[in-house]
Amino acid sequence: MPHIQQLSPHVADLIAAGEVVERPASVVKELLENAMDAGATAVTVELQSGGMTYLRVSDNGCGIEASELPTAFLRHATSKLRTAEDLAAIGTLGFRGEALAAISAVSRLDIFSRVHGAQSGASLHLEGGVPGAVQDAGCPEGTSVIVRDLFYNTPARLKFMKRDSAEASAISGLVAHLALSHPGISFKLVKDGEETLHTPGDGVLRSAVYAALGREFALRLVELSCSDGSLSAHGFLTHPLALRGTRGMQTFFVNGRFVKSQLLTAALEEAYANRIMKGKFPGCVLFVDLPCDMVDVNVHPAKTVVKFLNEKAIFDLVYHGAMDALDGCEAPKPASAKDVHQVQNPRADFFASMTAGQYRAQGAGNAAKPAAPQFKTSVPAFPSELSGKLPFSDVARRAAGSAPQVRPAAPAASANAPAAPFAAGTYEASPLPAAAPAAKAAPAEEPEQLTLVPETAAPWRIAGEVLDTYIVCEDGEKNVWLIDKHAAHERINFDRLKANAGPIMPQALLTPLVADLPAAEYTALVEQFSLLREFGFACEEFGDGSILIREIPADIDSGDAVSTLEELAGKLAAAHSADPASARDALLHTIACKAAIKGGWKTSERELRALVDRVQSGEVQFCPHGRPVKVKLSRYELERMFKRA
Repeated sequence: MPHIQQLSPHVADLIAAGEVVERPASVVKELLENAMDAGATAVTVELQSGGMTYLRVSDNGCGIEASELPTAFLRHATSKLRTAEDLAAIGTLGFRGEALAAISAVSRLDIFSRVHGAQSGASLHLEGGVPGAVQDAGCPEGTSVIVRDLFYNTPARLKFMKRDSAEASAISGLVAHLALSHPGISFKLVKDGEETLHTPGDGVLRSAVYAALGREFALRLVELSCSDGSLSAHGFLTHPLALRGTRGMQTFFVNGRFVKSQLLTAALEEAYANRIMKGKFPGCVLFVDLPCDMVDVNVHPAKTVVKFLNEKAIFDLVYHGAMDALDGCEAPKPASAKDVHQVQNPRADFFASMTAGQYRAQGAGNAAKPAAPQFKTSVPAFPSELSGKLPFSDVARRAAGSAPQVRPAAPAASANAPAAPFAAGTYEASPLPAAAPAAKAAPAEEPEQLTLVPETAAPWRIAGEVLDTYIVCEDGEKNVWLIDKHAAHERINFDRLKANAGPIMPQALLTPLVADLPAAEYTALVEQFSLLREFGFACEEFGDGSILIREIPADIDSGDAVSTLEELAGKLAAAHSADPASARDALLHTIACKAAIKGGWKTSERELRALVDRVQSGEVQFCPHGRPVKVKLSRYELERMFKRA
């Protein structure tokens, strides 16, 4: 049996670093939270090569005393907790005292800090968690931490890092979330020498939303504000007409901390019920404030998952607050009365009043003027009453191709006589001249269709279609089948795409489209550009967080291009850590769904029969998502419904 021994401090630090520092974004998160807890009003993040080779976080906070710099890098050294009771009321973003120790254990780190009012600052260099000597340094008030060569001493972790663009995008998303949660702090992000994000720090949430999430998102928002005793919520929701294909724009904060909560997501989407289309999701920037002892933030090392003491109260708060906000934005606004100068007649004589004498005088003047010339019309207007007075035999003859021509029996007029006004009178029907017999047309060549089973050989019969969605079919054993035409067609498309039965025909867009995506989805999509090209999408990067779409698959409508790409990005982001096959299947699922016949569409009998042949032959059983495409009702089940059995 192996002997039990205590780990060395260095190994223990590496283990702790593995829990706290997963990637460069984890380093930025810990350092930014420390800066905000230090009272900073301006923070700058600089990075190179996705943060792997160089990462710097600077703030203008309270700073660290020179004598306390070495202590700050010891495990469980913190200024935010004193007693066990403090754990029940955590109000700061960081509190465990492991961040600096974990970061320094897997990097080469330099820290410069100067407290407010001090003549000079101090610096400290650490390599692999081993500190050097504290030295005097000239630096601005606040703290700057420089992290170089992240994971240089842990190659096992280093080989799992993603591309530089993916790591940089993760940092962008993190900084955007923190900028939203603290609109009173100015955040600046500089990637490889280029400034990509800069919030004003004016304390106005809408300004932070505009800078962090973009103009398009910020202009279609509905404000929310509600409270229930010690609970309150405020922020913005997307308008019901400006929804997205994924949940990537749902941002929740609890007591100022960014969190991922299924409870809050469910409450928000429940408020949008009956207001949104299927497959669309609302976005939000929503803050929930509650007493610190009602939420546990220490259930996950990254502190992004929380537990609530009273989940129903939190759900009701968000649900009813969102309902009230949406009801308010949809209520008709009363017309406001205009000022007098806005409704005054700009021409004083346009609606001028006159006396009876003035009117007679004006009429006499008009009578002296020559009359306007009269113009003849050779074809009088056809009276609308006639359409309802034709005898049924005439209507029948018209349907058969020999309808009589109806003309008015008007007296002949001389060439110089003025045209008499058309009046209702007697009408005569004269037969149309017989049409010459046309040569027998050659049968039109029909486009290639799916191979169909001859109707005489098919052991089933199509009885019809209901709700323009479900095909009703009867088989030889007196069973009734209901077939979902969208699900069946989606499976056929998916199998065809997966088998590469033929190349995907792209269609070039006359005007390229732009899709704005959250950081994680943007990164996932950029990494799969080659796969997208294989299936008909031609995309390119178009600024931070935006994708330019130049070509789309021919089976997809251009109006669905942006929503399709958003849905693809969400699925690719979810399958980001999986094998390439998962990313490929996620792409095929979305394309197959978007190109399939939709429920509610009118479908020809030929198309219906092609679907039924594939389903009833057993070739298609489930849609790509695993849902059944058909349901059977036996004769016995039907007779039981009608109390006949």
